Amino acid sequence: MPSIPSVLAQGQSNSDVVIYLVVGAVLFLGGILFLAVFARYFSLWIQCKMTGAGIGLVDLVLMSFRKVNTALIVRGKIMAVQSGLTEKDPISTRNLEAHFLAGGNIPNVIKSLIAAHRAKINLDWRTASAIDLAGRNILDAVQTSVYPKVIDCPDSKKNPEGTLSAVCGDGIELRARARVTVRTNLEQLIGGATEETIVARVGQGIVQAIGKQSSYKIVLESPELISQEVLHLGLEKQTAFEIVSIDIADIDVGDNIGARLQADQAEADMRVAQAKAEQKRAEMAAKEQEMFARVQENRAKVVLAEAHVPQAIAASLVSGRLGLMDYYELHNVQADTRMRASIAGDGTAIGNRN
Repeated sequence: MPSIPSVLAQGQSNSDVVIYLVVGAVLFLGGILFLAVFARYFSLWIQCKMTGAGIGLVDLVLMSFRKVNTALIVRGKIMAVQSGLTEKDPISTRNLEAHFLAGGNIPNVIKSLIAAHRAKINLDWRTASAIDLAGRNILDAVQTSVYPKVIDCPDSKKNPEGTLSAVCGDGIELRARARVTVRTNLEQLIGGATEETIVARVGQGIVQAIGKQSSYKIVLESPELISQEVLHLGLEKQTAFEIVSIDIADIDVGDNIGARLQADQAEADMRVAQAKAEQKRAEMAAKEQEMFARVQENRAKVVLAEAHVPQAIAASLVSGRLGLMDYYELHNVQADTRMRASIAGDGTAIGNRN
């Protein structure tokens, strides 16, 4: 039968074995986990070490916990370091992570900074990231600042005719088409107006410049007058672009708007005159009817007055003021007067009165 000390020694040895096994298992799992993590981030960590990006293995692991695209951050930091951006304006890993989490486009920002650095354009990380988060394509803006682009005025996509219509002082319509060369103004890119505003302002300037000319022949002889007039207007104010040049690509002669307007005015004047004449004719016709009514009224008064003559004669005969022979003598005088008037050809009125 074994002794008590031997049993205790045997139990202690068994517990040590269990502890060793647990520690060994933990170390084994830790080693496997370390190898898995190392295998996953080894290539990125080697790239950071070889290029001097300054991103450690622990930082790479923590990026995964923060839901950050480690490969994107590493490539952006390597591009910034290799191009020399970090010498003048240090770009930390935290800035890259924050911009990524804010929804920014890190490759676009880094490429725009590199292009601006090579072209000696003053652009820092803060400004570039702010422009990118504002929704503007910062890379396209820098490229346009280095290589100016050409904008059609008017925009052929929105204007099927592709020309601007303007009228000179002599009434002749001119249809013009211009090409505007612009480059990005990075200082006004945030809050500045876009290409549509440039096209609208240039179109307005062209119409204004053509309208100032007294004859269309002047515009056809010297199209540069339009460009000079528009450039002096300062149309790039409060916009994200700077106008380099305005070139008149084409000018066509259109309709004679002045003659058409004069013809329309003449027709309108003729209609007004006709209306006034018709009104005058109606007034005269009404006046004629009024005078005819007065004639009839006066004629009725004459007939009424003549009706009192026999009564007066009868009253004179009754009163003795007029004798019978006097009446016959008066009657003979009237008959003689009618005869003479008939011979003279003007006996109608007297005959009618009797």
